[in-house]
Amino acid sequence: MSRFDIQSTPLAGLQRVQRQRLGDARGFLSRLFCAEELALAGWTGPIAQINHTFTAQRGTVRGLHFQHPPHAETKLVNCLQGEVWDVAVDLRRGSPTYLQWHAERLSADNQCALLIPPGFAHGFQALTDNVEMLYCHSQPYAAQSEAALHVQDPRLAITWPLPVQGLSPRDAQHALIGDDFEGVHL
Repeated sequence: MSRFDIQSTPLAGLQRVQRQRLGDARGFLSRLFCAEELALAGWTGPIAQINHTFTAQRGTVRGLHFQHPPHAETKLVNCLQGEVWDVAVDLRRGSPTYLQWHAERLSADNQCALLIPPGFAHGFQALTDNVEMLYCHSQPYAAQSEAALHVQDPRLAITWPLPVQGLSPRDAQHALIGDDFEGVHL
């Protein structure tokens, strides 16, 4: 019995993962990760790192972060508490959806996750207060490979559901995409 319903999005390789709850009067069990099942959706390799984040205030935006090869990573993003507008941007040079974005509402209630392949930037906006997220990463964080896009870049034209607020000083200073931007070469 599969614990996930995997659904493709308009961006090749980006998958919506619907977790299946098993429950009764006592509560429920929800599988967050299964290497065998997620391999069918594009997960390769082991989990190299797991991160847990907390965002206190509704409207806060975090992102849009990515890593260049050789540390480009697959991410499985889950919302454990609250609700977010989770955004992935295709940065794969030569992709037919290059610089296009896709978003999904992830919440503790809807049991959805986003499986984000290498070559994508990722960010989210908290739609409620007190949001908790859990990320599984296929590669460890590597500062020398990290990069980011500005969440309000007009070339991306991301439709954030709420006014953007709460950017970290680092995220607020990310440059806009220039003509010299090469994307990610995988």
